[in-house]
Amino acid sequence: MAGKRLSDIPEIHRRRLLGLGAAVAAPAMLGLGMPRAGAVVPDRAAPTMSLLSSSSGLEDTSITDLLKQLATGKLTSVELTRFYLDRIDRLNLHGPALHAVLETNPDALKLAAQRDDERRRGKLRGPLHGIPLLIKDNIGTADKMHSSNGMHGLMGVRPAHDATAVARLRAAGAIPLGKANLTSLVSSSSGYSQRGGQTRNPYKLDRSPNGSSAGPAAATAAGLCAGAIGTETIGSILGPSGANSVVGIRPTTGLTSRTGMFPGARSFDTIGPICRTVADAALLLGVLTGVDPTDTATAASAGKFHHDYTPFLKPGGLKGARIGIVREVFAGYSAHADAVAEEAMEVLRKAGAVLVDNANIPTAQKMMSDLDAAFTVQITEMKHDIESYLARTPGDHPRSVAELIAYNKQHASTELEYFDQNVLQTIADYAGTSDADYKKAVATVRRVARDEGIDAALKKHRVEALMMPTGAPTWKIDLINGDPQIMGSAIPVGYAGYAAISVPAGFVHGLPVGITFTGTAWSEPTLIRLAHGFEQAHPVRHAPTFEAPGVGL
Repeated sequence: MAGKRLSDIPEIHRRRLLGLGAAVAAPAMLGLGMPRAGAVVPDRAAPTMSLLSSSSGLEDTSITDLLKQLATGKLTSVELTRFYLDRIDRLNLHGPALHAVLETNPDALKLAAQRDDERRRGKLRGPLHGIPLLIKDNIGTADKMHSSNGMHGLMGVRPAHDATAVARLRAAGAIPLGKANLTSLVSSSSGYSQRGGQTRNPYKLDRSPNGSSAGPAAATAAGLCAGAIGTETIGSILGPSGANSVVGIRPTTGLTSRTGMFPGARSFDTIGPICRTVADAALLLGVLTGVDPTDTATAASAGKFHHDYTPFLKPGGLKGARIGIVREVFAGYSAHADAVAEEAMEVLRKAGAVLVDNANIPTAQKMMSDLDAAFTVQITEMKHDIESYLARTPGDHPRSVAELIAYNKQHASTELEYFDQNVLQTIADYAGTSDADYKKAVATVRRVARDEGIDAALKKHRVEALMMPTGAPTWKIDLINGDPQIMGSAIPVGYAGYAAISVPAGFVHGLPVGITFTGTAWSEPTLIRLAHGFEQAHPVRHAPTFEAPGVGL
């Protein structure tokens, strides 16, 4: 079969693929995949009060406070790790059945005991010594866990080395607690994978966790871990963070290494932290940064990254800060989200920030409607990089997209139970484009999103950052029709490859809503300062209620 050119690919598939950044990161951005007729959402048991009241308080404790308890001997890493493992056992497949965790690390308690022994001997590895963290399943680990990207066909993947992000977490003393669920390449429902089933939002169990880093966000919100590491191409950290009332940092593309990650679109991909507080996210971010010779994009971060972002958690960080308020396209699509954003604006004003209204992104409409260049970048990079990843990664697994498609067809009862695989088929059939056309597309996307987009808005209005709702209150899970078209802060940030942070801002009938601060490249210090100031002035986050399906909205 001859390979397809761009003009051969139906518009509906092109729009679905644009969100694929992360089927690997946010497959639902524009409605990825095709649900299979007759699919049904399986019933799950509602939580019992005994489950929800039997905790010790550790489930909502920040990493900062956990480190203090570990340092004083009030808590050991073994005790903390056992607590999370027990909580995963009670809440992940039972009770509310969150389906946020695919598997736990069989060596977690052994590693925790080693960290405790090292602490007793005064040999701390780094700032996360003894802290258990979940890792999104598209990030490779060279241990007894799988790195399957949520698919049974890739359970034989055996990376020769940890992903750079995981290696840096281990070096800092963190304990890989397990692998978190995600949206697989064969899904159009956020947080659904063939291995893990449908991740549920812990605030309302029939609501979507939003985006591919759904497992890390839901697990962090529910206290199944101290924090987690997610990935984003277009919205997969920001969206789940907003929908699950946690803090998520989308680092500038190139600030953190993607080596060892199942690839999305390298022009946009990034790895970042998902935590319950801005301080925790800042701590994790510093561990992940640094130039990595195996990821050429990180070379641009030389002289711009920090190994410690906690000094930017300054009291009074909002006083005098100039923040631009985005009103067009990336706001105004949800009265509920706008109301939360209005309340956030009042908080910012009272904390001393100077708000510049209507600091709109000049190319907002173009980014939402003129998709050809972005599609060219994504499909070209995915075609090359996924084929390369499958061919070179050790283990017993499909060695190409075509082989993965064939595996799924052979195991259709499980792999294609709800969705077909026309996204994978589109990647397999794509013939590619010329190097000149690809480079032109990359330049176009960067010009529209950066120079004429976010940077133009920052410069015109003389502001440090832009603020907009992260997204609307999340929708009901639907494995028949998949996700609706999603609006939010992710498109301009993703296309630009710029830094952004989502922070909890409020609730609408029990559903979380976040706001996003975004800036130019390498603006993480500024964004952390602003987000921390907002969080301190407006501490709205509370632990999830595990509200049963059918209750409330």
